[in-house]
Amino acid sequence: MRLPSRPQTESEVSPPPIANEAGGTEAFAISADLLIPGRGEPTKHATVVVKDGVIAWAGPTADLPAQHSGLETTSVPVAMPGLWDAHTHFMGADVALDAFGGSGAEFLPGAAALIGAVTVADLHATLMAGFTSVRELGGYAGFVAPAVARGAIVGPNVYSAIGVLSITGGHGDAHDAPLATVRDACLRGGSPYAVCDGPDECVRTVRRMVRQGARVIKVCSTGGVLSRDDQPEDTQFSPAELRAIVAEAARSGRVVAAHAIGKPGIVAALEAGVRSVEHGMYLDDEVATLMKAKGAILCPTRHIAESLGADPEKLPLRQREKMLRMLALSRSSLRLAVRRGVKIALGTDTYSSDRRNICSHGTNAKELFWAVEAGMTPLQAVEMGTATPPETLGPQAPLSGQIREGYDADIIAVAENPLDDIVVLTKPANITHVWKGGKLFKEPAK
Repeated sequence: MRLPSRPQTESEVSPPPIANEAGGTEAFAISADLLIPGRGEPTKHATVVVKDGVIAWAGPTADLPAQHSGLETTSVPVAMPGLWDAHTHFMGADVALDAFGGSGAEFLPGAAALIGAVTVADLHATLMAGFTSVRELGGYAGFVAPAVARGAIVGPNVYSAIGVLSITGGHGDAHDAPLATVRDACLRGGSPYAVCDGPDECVRTVRRMVRQGARVIKVCSTGGVLSRDDQPEDTQFSPAELRAIVAEAARSGRVVAAHAIGKPGIVAALEAGVRSVEHGMYLDDEVATLMKAKGAILCPTRHIAESLGADPEKLPLRQREKMLRMLALSRSSLRLAVRRGVKIALGTDTYSSDRRNICSHGTNAKELFWAVEAGMTPLQAVEMGTATPPETLGPQAPLSGQIREGYDADIIAVAENPLDDIVVLTKPANITHVWKGGKLFKEPAK
């Protein structure tokens, strides 16, 4: 088994083995030649003041209030909010499961522990790439999130769906495992699978996910690409089931993210009231209009589409055919969404634990490149990756993603201006500093 290597180009500042508080407790300042706030125009020669893990003040250095003068200050070329990935999965792919024998191995005794161990390195790589928060739409990071919050594991803030709600035989089912095994794993907990059929069982499964710590509910309203026996155009879950899921989630202050590729499944999910559409390859003008009317957010996940499309021969034949069919649609749907002004959040579907994989954890910022390629300005792309993703959590959203007074001090410093070239953010070495909750986790080597 090849474990991912840790970065060698930066100095890492880790918290104590077990921290009592999530945020920093000392006041300090960050002075930036350019401050990109996440939403709004950038400010030259700006200062951000942090106290107790929260942004206490931000603005032009010339306007710095007297009570904030004299603080220990770190000077950087560019400061901006920590990035968010609103669609990712920590499942030990290409490393942990390969060690256990590949397909279906996640159900073997000890698999969850092995995946969790590999996830520690994946969370670290994600944070070092400048991503201070992730929305995990099914995976194992949600189970280790309490350790991240306490400081025992170095990684981004994790807002997880825990399991993926799927119909029997749907995209979120494990088609090559006995159904009883999949259902038993869901009932026992500690599994990202959540097969359910009929409104009543869907309601019970939402409650089970909330009980396990879900901050958002993930549902598959269509088939998918990497699942074995369905098609992306298939519509999964009935309107009654989808409405039951959304309504039950709302009772616990959760919103629903819908894996939705085919148009009928996208429309059904939107009509049921989901907060975000994941992938959305068959998005057209009618869907764009409906999304704007419903206030829904698109997570286009171009990164995984382009990554799998770059070497489709690695996929089994039936998945390869689906992937090649979806690639062009992924490109055209994102361009249409940008043109129509659909609200878009950075979501990558990043999944691999093997650093040689171009869609491995830590490569998440590549989604920004594809957004600009699709017609966004770099400033719009930054907003897509900072201010907008927290909105995909609805009532569970923290004050995060913007450099504003009262917001969490999740801040990164960048060696060069990403508004001149968004590619700057795709190279973790350019992320010189990472503060999460006011604590410094990365700084240049001394």
